[in-house]
Amino acid sequence: MRALFIQHDHVSPLGPVGERFAHHGFDIDTVQVVDEAQFGSPNVPFAFPDAGDYDVIVPLGAPWGAWDDACIGAWLVPEIEWMRDAVTRDIPVFGICFGGQLIARAMGGSVAPAPKGEIGWTAIWSDRPSLVGQGPWFQFHYDRWVVPPGAVEIARNPVASQAFTIRRSLAVQFHPELDAAGLKGWLDWGGAAKVDADGQDPAVMLAQTVAEQDAARERTFALVDAFLTQVAELPTRAWAPRAERYLRPTAQRG
Repeated sequence: MRALFIQHDHVSPLGPVGERFAHHGFDIDTVQVVDEAQFGSPNVPFAFPDAGDYDVIVPLGAPWGAWDDACIGAWLVPEIEWMRDAVTRDIPVFGICFGGQLIARAMGGSVAPAPKGEIGWTAIWSDRPSLVGQGPWFQFHYDRWVVPPGAVEIARNPVASQAFTIRRSLAVQFHPELDAAGLKGWLDWGGAAKVDADGQDPAVMLAQTVAEQDAARERTFALVDAFLTQVAELPTRAWAPRAERYLRPTAQRG
């Protein structure tokens, strides 16, 4: 089985999500849309691979808005069309934060700035805790989606919708892939100023993440397992392949 992870920037590690896919025997490819040199001017062209080459697609988060065609439309609009094609072809998609917002927009919902952003470890309310647990999950977003027609919202909190399913795909608003190393990358590349502006201490947030990451890793493993079996309806394996199958990137396309 093959999984494609879409990294929208250079600080989007796969974390325990990638680790769990590898555990289940997936050969993992990655493509990066915006490289480090283009981070400040991200409106770059990008050619997405054939979704039909993969058994599952995992679009990760991004520091830009999934509504912001003016900022990133050169690749955002093609990715939305590409995502619509994948979901309607019943290619399973596990959309994380920005990736989940892409599914919402692609399938007839919408994405817009939220009245309030969410940054930090947050509990959610889930109708299907066997699929999406209550958390806490790490949040770092300023936007929210309107659930698309035909989707089933399965989790929320007072700020935003937190998860929905549609066909064989799952969108989550939070970051199950986040661990301390991933958060440090975000903080180093502009996130610390955003945390400060939110009235929080980046150093304390990082220390809290170090303390939380082992338990969060187990929650993420359970989420990936449930996505694969309950939503994507894909087989899983109990054995763990070689680490290089998890770490191997593909050549960037575009």
